[in-house]
Amino acid sequence: MKIKTAEFVISNTDVSKCPKDNLPEYAFIGRSNVGKSSLINMLTNHKSLAKTSGKPGKTQLINHFIINQNWFLVDLPGYGYASVSKDKRKTFQSFIRDYFNKRMQLACTFVLVDSRHSPQKIDLDFMEFLGTNGIAFCIIFTKADKLNKSTLPKNIANYKKELLTYWEELPPYFISSSTDKTGRDEILDFIQNVNESMK
Repeated sequence: MKIKTAEFVISNTDVSKCPKDNLPEYAFIGRSNVGKSSLINMLTNHKSLAKTSGKPGKTQLINHFIINQNWFLVDLPGYGYASVSKDKRKTFQSFIRDYFNKRMQLACTFVLVDSRHSPQKIDLDFMEFLGTNGIAFCIIFTKADKLNKSTLPKNIANYKKELLTYWEELPPYFISSSTDKTGRDEILDFIQNVNESMK
């Protein structure tokens, strides 16, 4: 898939105000500081479509971007270690839950996981929430360029082993790096295939 246009549409915390267009949506979510904004900018070939920051928790709204005028990329707030108050974290959880429960247009959720770390309970719990609610998801292992060629496959093998203690089969997964664009074509081709299957 070639990205010809990528435009910001709306930010909000009220799911009822999300776009009414009946276009497929792909949500991106992960622990704070997992590299989500950098990944979105890499996928769309925009340097600043999604706001990047050294400070975790920059994304605090549901952000809709329309891609090629035929599907939405949705940037959701990170969960976990964002330096925001407990009250704000509860608000995140509330409208994020609303988003997943109410957006019938949601075609797939990409759960971003830092490939440098061992499986984190908060990620596994979130995937369990998606699975329990019948929400299709894929995993994107980010920051692959930060690991050497022998460590990366070991870390991913460990993650897969951990997942298989909870799941009968693994969800689709991708390995990515925003720095060298690893995984870009594979992720965009996956989205294109899902879009075509929904026609």
